[in-house]
Amino acid sequence: MQPSAPQYAPHYTERLTAPRSWWIIAALVGVSGALMLLPLGLLPMLGGLIGGCALAAAGVSSYGSQRIRVVGDALVAGDARIPVSALGEAHVLDADEARAWRSYKADTRAHMLLRSYIPTALRVEITDPDDATPYVYLSTRDPEALKAALTAVRAG
Repeated sequence: MQPSAPQYAPHYTERLTAPRSWWIIAALVGVSGALMLLPLGLLPMLGGLIGGCALAAAGVSSYGSQRIRVVGDALVAGDARIPVSALGEAHVLDADEARAWRSYKADTRAHMLLRSYIPTALRVEITDPDDATPYVYLSTRDPEALKAALTAVRAG
């Protein structure tokens, strides 16, 4: 007999990391800071390089630190924690459908954790009558796995 998995073990986890090109841009921001301070001397130039790189890298890292997890009986998407019992049907969105739900099909009451550099998404309906949020839109690189994790939690 195998021991059962702990209740707190995540069924699905994903970090919405920023693309590599953004890190190159962060380095270029540091180079621009260095070039702006070049007329003031070598030390200010190095300070501009280090400071510019550090600030830009902190911004890129912060933007790419959002996580989507299915833990226990809840969907955790960024700051939102939604019980799976309050979730309805999940819809996998390809690149074209995801773009449509980010723009002209979007509802302003929806909770959206979106990243434009991730082409696919999952839209999950909210069935809680006390919640005015119609659905949750989640940018994800693997919408099928997220849908399967939500289905597994709902079934178990």
